[in-house]
Amino acid sequence: MSVLLAVAALPCGLLIGLLLGALGGGGSVLAVPALVYLLGQSPHEATAGALIVVTVGAVTGLVCHARARRVHWAAGTALGVLGTAGSYLGSRWSAALPPGVLMAAFAALMLVVAAMLARRGLRERRTTDTPTESATGDVTGAPAATTPLRDPVRDDLIAEPVRVPEPVRDHPAPDPVRVPVKVSRVAATASAIGLLTGFFGVGGGFVVVPALTLVLGLEMPVAIGTSLLVVLINSLTALGTRAGTIALDWPLLAGFAACAALGSHLGPRLTARLRPQTLATAFACLVTVVAVVMAATAVPRL
Repeated sequence: MSVLLAVAALPCGLLIGLLLGALGGGGSVLAVPALVYLLGQSPHEATAGALIVVTVGAVTGLVCHARARRVHWAAGTALGVLGTAGSYLGSRWSAALPPGVLMAAFAALMLVVAAMLARRGLRERRTTDTPTESATGDVTGAPAATTPLRDPVRDDLIAEPVRVPEPVRDHPAPDPVRVPVKVSRVAATASAIGLLTGFFGVGGGFVVVPALTLVLGLEMPVAIGTSLLVVLINSLTALGTRAGTIALDWPLLAGFAACAALGSHLGPRLTARLRPQTLATAFACLVTVVAVVMAATAVPRL
């Protein structure tokens, strides 16, 4: 590996790891274009090498989130295991495609990822900006209104607020309704995630995080940490499928993966300093630019 390639690999791997650790997915889509256009890999070599980078970054980020207890091990393992069949098939189909078709399809995937990340940023911004109401109907954070009392003798205002007793309930409050989880929906989602991982060499975290929040009802921080477990299982399956079929530049990938591991370690700390919606929106713009450049390069060659 030349010094020029090593210098180019450092910032790319660091950025991918940062995004992977901070957002739980999406950063791996930059691995393939970085390996192809900056580091001189072929499309098939890049999709296989990206799996190594994603695997190392997922392990590092998963350890950080696990220490903070932001990983739902049962849900992550279930999604990962259910997606192994899709990951195996995706790896086989990817090897059979011409390089130009593979890169054009990857550019289309990046546009989808950018749209999903932008939508996620807008949704989180609306959730953050919307005022929440307390149990009494008052907006959270607003000062409580007080009703002045009049002394019947002095007819002066008394500063004490009126304390209205809470109504006595005859029956206990009903338990919140739980939305049933459809097994078929979870299996289909897991298979699609595995298919994306095996076919494109990406982790699929941009699909895993919405699936964990919408389908399984996990909170966003836990969904981000759990998605790394799903990414890890799918990436290992795809790597096992491609083992021995493609010659890889291991020194190059080792340096690239080491930078991704460092960035993934720092990613969870980045979420504490920056608003997740701001990070997701900025990353969506970056992915869009890269996707347009890839499409302009790959489509004329079809």
